[in-house]
Amino acid sequence: MAGVEEADVVVVGLGPGGENAAGLLAEAGLDVVAVEAGLVGGECPYYGCVPTKMLVRAAETLGEARRVDRLAGRARVEPDYRVPATRVRDEATDGWHDKAAADRLTGKGVRLVRGYGTLTGPREVAVGGRVFRGRRGVLLNPGTEPAVPPIDGLAGTPFWTNRDAVKAHEAPRSLVVLGGGAIGVELAQVYARFGTEVTLVEGAERLIATHEPEAGELLGRVFAAEGITVHTGTRASRVEHSSEGFGLEFGGGSVSGERLLVATGRRTDLERLGVASVGLDPRARSIPVDGRMRAGDGLWAIGDVVGEGAFTHVSMYQSAVAVRDILGQDGPEADYHALPHVTFTDPEIGVVGVTEAQARAHGRPVRTTLTPITESTRGWIHEAEGFLKLVADGDHLVGATVAAPYGGEIMGFLALAVQARVPLGTLRHMMYAYPTFYRVIETGLQDL
Repeated sequence: MAGVEEADVVVVGLGPGGENAAGLLAEAGLDVVAVEAGLVGGECPYYGCVPTKMLVRAAETLGEARRVDRLAGRARVEPDYRVPATRVRDEATDGWHDKAAADRLTGKGVRLVRGYGTLTGPREVAVGGRVFRGRRGVLLNPGTEPAVPPIDGLAGTPFWTNRDAVKAHEAPRSLVVLGGGAIGVELAQVYARFGTEVTLVEGAERLIATHEPEAGELLGRVFAAEGITVHTGTRASRVEHSSEGFGLEFGGGSVSGERLLVATGRRTDLERLGVASVGLDPRARSIPVDGRMRAGDGLWAIGDVVGEGAFTHVSMYQSAVAVRDILGQDGPEADYHALPHVTFTDPEIGVVGVTEAQARAHGRPVRTTLTPITESTRGWIHEAEGFLKLVADGDHLVGATVAAPYGGEIMGFLALAVQARVPLGTLRHMMYAYPTFYRVIETGLQDL
């Protein structure tokens, strides 16, 4: 076709899944064109998972230091946000450029094309004035951008998104956080522990509203104890900005702060992506795919845009499924019944499978148990905040939430139990090392 550059596969978007897929396909001998408008590697290594968890680790250290007076003696803590901010810039993201990642990818034989990729028809992608055609097809991994709500007065102001919060050199005197999901609660606690006066406004009735209700209620108590003001069940109606900072009006009140962090979710602009040219709905929230990540003939989609969870590990998992299908290899289809995720607050909240509400909404006759983390001797020793909630259907666990120090690590055990559908009797008759946090699982199983 005149004017069209051909390849075996065109990968649009090089977040973790897209980067992984492009590399695997090239290593398998295919001619791969990879298109990226931003940084190779996507949000995770530069603004998301890695730098935010470096900040979380720093804040966690401050939290532990402040427990010294109660548990070990006397300690003087002087927070300095410039320390983790410098570490983030110098070590986690190497100055917010992607040379190392790009070189790694092109070193595998991938043809890297800079620019925004738009579908223009079956197996075709336009980037600037160039058009690429994938003989086998196109793999979409477009990622997401912060979803900014249409609040009166917000547009045009220098509000923060997660990227600005991560790139900040110093902690502001005061911060208003709009949104109580994972990004909002993690950054709220980080900045509060570095001395920022933090107020969080969330439209839902509790924090991290998609989790078990006990998780949001626990974080509410922890935040109150740490001096974070939380307003739930109310929506912002107006934003004002001046040289003094931001003012935010919401149902029944108002709050002001030097900075405003908007953490109200993320979205993909499917219309801009050009999905209508391949018969998909540009107004949809996600792209429907089958168990092999197929979105149509010669079209695959992975990552946040699929709607199965906006997590790096989900995108990487899906990339492996899509690559097998593109290469014509056998293998299991995508399976999300044991999808794990972690909110990295203190306490850390690890989740796998379905919540009680999700299970009951699908008519499943589940039974649950809620066990304080202090029911484990280790939890009592640590004077830890937290709990374990188990959700069982018949003879198997179908969901679990653990809020505890290193709750995400404890969740790994539960994820295996849900994934492998280990019978409850088998789990009950295991030995659980003493004294450990995860021993609380034994108590929870007995309660079931």
